[in-house]
Parts: sequence; C-alpha cells; structure tokens
Amino acid sequence: MRFKPHVTVAAIAEDAGRFLMVRERIDGHVRYNQPAGHLEEGESLHAAVVRETLEETAWHFRPQALIGLYRWIAPNGTTFLRATFCGEAERHEPARGLDSGIEAAEWLSLDEIRALGEALRSPLVLRCIEDYRAGIRHSLELLQDL
Repeated sequence: MRFKPHVTVAAIAEDAGRFLMVRERIDGHVRYNQPAGHLEEGESLHAAVVRETLEETAWHFRPQALIGLYRWIAPNGTTFLRATFCGEAERHEPARGLDSGIEAAEWLSLDEIRALGEALRSPLVLRCIEDYRAGIRHSLELLQDL
C-alpha cells in the first residue's frame, strides 16, 4: 500500500495580540483551529492558505512568511503534513458564508487559546502559534512550484 500523508495548510493572523481562529463542529464536538484545510489538486501551498482562510473566516489573507512544516500523526494513525504561514488578514467580508461545519471566526488572545485545552483540534494549533511568537519565519521563496 502506498503512503499518502494529508497535506494541509494553516494561517496565523495576529491583530493587537489576538489570533484569527475558527470554531468548528466535528463529530458533534466544538473544536478550535487556525484557518486551515487540505491542499487541492493543482493548487500551490500559497494559494491554498489564501483560499482556506477566506472560505473558513471570510477574511482575505496575505501570507508573508512560512512558519514551518509540521508532521503530525493523529490518534487514528492518519499522518498530516502541515505548512503554516503567517500574514495579514487584510479585508473582511462579513456577509460571506463560511464553510460547512465552521460555526464562527473568532479573534482570541493566546491565553484564551491556551485555556481551550482539549477543545483545540490538534497539538499543531498551539505549537504553530508558539513558533510564530518565537519569531520563526522562513521566506516564501523557500516554496517553489515547477
């Protein structure tokens, strides 16, 4: 059997000490995540994070740097490879509908995010914010589409 990790992207947008997050319902449980989702066929990582952020939050996101690439094996054995970007949430379209399962986009402080504990969708959520706050930034030029 061929190994196929799930390639995902996530956006970290901070404004006045608050981070753009999504509140979503998964299997009947409320979970919190950065705007994030799967890379689609033919799509660049850059385009994917812009699209996912708009679809999940109604915010137009402009990536400025890559925070990192993260491999995580979920409890069910699924492997995720996540590219996390930081950038600006530049313009909001409040009348725009959000993706199915997304209840709301919220701006939360780091303390509020930490307090969510088990309600965080995965350990990637807090780890990516901590790396962002530590100043980890990689040029977008690191990512090349051929």
